[in-house]
Amino acid sequence: MLVAAGDVAQRAVTFAQSHPELLAALLVTLVVLVGGGYVMHRFSRPLGVRFASMLAEYEHVSVLTHPNPDPDAMAAAMGVASLAEQVGTEATIQFPGQIRHQENRAFRNVLEVDLDPIERAAELASETVILVDHNVPRGFSESETIRPAAVVDHHPGEGRGETFTDVRTEYGACSSIIAEYFEDIDATPVPPENHESEIETPYVVPSRVSTGLFFGILTDTNRLTAGVHAADFDASGYLSPGVDENLLDRIANPQVSAETLEIKATAIREREVDGPFAISDVGAVSNVDAIPQAADELILLEGVTAAIVYGTRNGVLYLSGRSRDDRVHMGRAIESALDDVPNASGGGHARMGGGQVPLDDDDFVWPARRTTLTDRLWQALAGDL
Repeated sequence: MLVAAGDVAQRAVTFAQSHPELLAALLVTLVVLVGGGYVMHRFSRPLGVRFASMLAEYEHVSVLTHPNPDPDAMAAAMGVASLAEQVGTEATIQFPGQIRHQENRAFRNVLEVDLDPIERAAELASETVILVDHNVPRGFSESETIRPAAVVDHHPGEGRGETFTDVRTEYGACSSIIAEYFEDIDATPVPPENHESEIETPYVVPSRVSTGLFFGILTDTNRLTAGVHAADFDASGYLSPGVDENLLDRIANPQVSAETLEIKATAIREREVDGPFAISDVGAVSNVDAIPQAADELILLEGVTAAIVYGTRNGVLYLSGRSRDDRVHMGRAIESALDDVPNASGGGHARMGGGQVPLDDDDFVWPARRTTLTDRLWQALAGDL
């Protein structure tokens, strides 16, 4: 038996020596099969598992929201930070801009979200940056120099992470994506009456995080009634055992400032209507977060199916639009209306969009250009741009 085996081995060696090209091909095939199997295994894993594995490779990450973060952005950042800490990675949540909207302030205060403001790239807590709820760094000095390690978003855009990218434009909220990550790693939402130490699973969704993600989904989908995907319902159901209803009520029903109420009233009073579309100029404001709230009110008026509200603050014109008209993709409408305006930016989803125009640009003088811009907005709503 041993002699026969040795003879076979000798013949194999002799054959390989006389046919080196076949041996090389065999080795290449083996490498491809082994390497391909590894790649398939690595990338066939659920995205949440891959994301958690990526986070575990770093000692410290900066979780960065878009400027003036809303509940969905803050909740997504909370979720990423919690997941990072559970895999042994320190995380710092950071944001450019301000948090002024009463609902946003209540979210931050009630859930005790630890966020650090930044004005320049040098203030980022880590060279490893994770973008949530947006896919291109913006809103702070030298933001164009940032190369994010990962991007998790539900907005359209070309931004990508160098290591990880997950952009799902069909989802209503970024919070739904983060909730799926927790579900992918079999994390248990912690009921508000329990302590995290009472949960036996390796990973958990703290009640504070569940509440934040749940509210983030509600706000970005207008209480699950607009721009909603089946995944948003699934994520809400998954998070619900961990939601603290008392905290949720305190976030959802904050006091409204007198200025916000006045801006809403101005938007309604000053509205211009053309068929089912409405546009309103609310003038100079000190709280730009009141502009989208005014748009929310304007779209509720009988007969109005698409509405845009704009106002100015500190040399910038801010626009916010809402649509419940299948003929009007609000994000595209505002983007096309601002397309030829110097240094302007605009975009968004089908149901909501926004934009900004710097008014101190020599090529765009306000209010001299008000009529031109308003005309372009009307054309964009009608689909003529």
